[in-house]
Amino acid sequence: MYAVAINGSPRKGGNTEILLKNVLQPLELAGWQTELVQVGGKNIRGCLACGKCREKQNMQCVVDNDIFNETMAKMVKADAIILGSPTYFADVSAELKALLDRSGYVALSNNRAFRGKIGSAVVAMRRAGAVHVFDTINHMFQINQMIIPGSSYWNLGIGRDKGEVEGDAEGLRNMKNLGETIAWLGAAIEPHKATFPEVAL
Repeated sequence: MYAVAINGSPRKGGNTEILLKNVLQPLELAGWQTELVQVGGKNIRGCLACGKCREKQNMQCVVDNDIFNETMAKMVKADAIILGSPTYFADVSAELKALLDRSGYVALSNNRAFRGKIGSAVVAMRRAGAVHVFDTINHMFQINQMIIPGSSYWNLGIGRDKGEVEGDAEGLRNMKNLGETIAWLGAAIEPHKATFPEVAL
């Protein structure tokens, strides 16, 4: 099975990336193929609301001069999608919001391509605002009929300066538990994917 973790933070090697790597580690131990994809700080624009993805239904966005389509292909391939963001003014980073809007709509336009996949939000925060970040990410998961696993607490880590989240022992334990839960859930639902109910519109 394959899990993709997407880092919405522009800070390479920062707190969000550390948290995501801690989620992926138990999945790797469980035999999953994993990949960490950097979106924060990269060229990715917002949705144009042109409707071309709905018209073409080719699993792509008509805007093809940024990193979206290659990232979307990894999301479509994945059994589990883990989206991580720092907390910027109580919400996700601009790059992750662009990914959420475009991937969510392309998936809906292509027979709900994310339906039945596992989706998890991971948030790095300094002090507060993480709940709104969770909501922003989880709304896309829920609208696309994805399965959101729980963990031992909110999937967040506390830290402002680069690497400071390493001192949040509870947060790191939660990331480990989240990875283990995703691995368990993936094994549980894999035999039933073909019978996942279609949505009635």
